[in-house]
Amino acid sequence: MLFVIFCIDKPGMEEKRAAAMKPHVDYLATGVIKLVMSGPLTSDDGEKVIGSLYVVEAENRAEIEEFQKKRPARPGRYLGNARSPRLQQARR
Repeated sequence: MLFVIFCIDKPGMEEKRAAAMKPHVDYLATGVIKLVMSGPLTSDDGEKVIGSLYVVEAENRAEIEEFQKKRPARPGRYLGNARSPRLQQARR
């Protein structure tokens, strides 16, 4: 199943986000979850990172919750709300 993980940073967390990026990227590189695509969300001018978006493949919601709980850049540290709804892929 595909899931979307949508995170918005808490205000004023740029330094904490920057410090967490290397451990976060290293964690993703371990293959802990099947990453379909991901990237930063930015301000309209593209100058400021304001959050993150992931599309991941997982067997169930428990796998998503485990990933969220263990990742270095997890909600509650510098991220505000994180949502992870299931994504219904459109048929073409």
